[in-house]
Parts: sequence; structure tokens; C-alpha cells
Amino acid sequence: MSHLKESSGDLVARVRRIAGQVSAVERELVADASCTKVLHLVAAIRGAVNGLMDEIIADHVEAQVARPGLTDEERAEGADELLAVIRRYSK
Repeated sequence: MSHLKESSGDLVARVRRIAGQVSAVERELVADASCTKVLHLVAAIRGAVNGLMDEIIADHVEAQVARPGLTDEERAEGADELLAVIRRYSK
């Protein structure tokens, strides 16, 4: 994932925010919060994870599929890797 090095600080910050959101869900569950409140928090987490996934996918496409100078084999490998992840994520 060396191609993520430039944006790793931003990505780590996103992951930390997501971790904070997960902690908030745990706190609300322990506090016996309403299911509506917990569902809203979980929906926010899902949105944050989707945003993180979008960012990493975009970085992967730029570096492993669309970057000028890649061989056809390298492009095919990058595309195959991405498709495998998307298929797994969509299950």
C-alpha cells in the first residue's frame, strides 16, 4: 500500500473517528439508550466506513489501474484485486 503513503495521515484520522463512533455505540448500548439512537449511530459508522472505502478505492484505481506507464499485466492485476475486494464488501 505504498501508494497510500501520501494520504495515510488523512486515512488514519478517518479510522480514528470511526473508532470513536464505535465507542459511542458501545457507550449507548451500556447506557441502555433507545434503539433509534443506536441505529442512527450505526448508520453514521456505515457512512464513515463507506467514505473510507471510497477513498482507498480511488487511490488504488489511480495507482494500480489508471497510472500511466503500467503494463497491461499490472493493470489487470490491479483491477482483479479491486474486483475481489468489491465482491467481498458487497456480500
